[in-house]
Amino acid sequence: MESLFLLIPLSLVLVGVLAWIFRWSVKSGQFDDLDGPGQAILMDDDTPKPEKVSEHHQK
Repeated sequence: MESLFLLIPLSLVLVGVLAWIFRWSVKSGQFDDLDGPGQAILMDDDTPKPEKVSEHHQK
């Protein structure tokens, strides 16, 4: 029974800290775009870039 006097306040403090961390992460934009980074990998531009023509090759 005496352990409950320690564990209940400790669990309430832990819940409060977790709620504060979650609130901070939402306010800082951590959950704004969940799909974008995953799709950016799949929609990568695989076409090769055209080579730059140097002045020596233009003659």
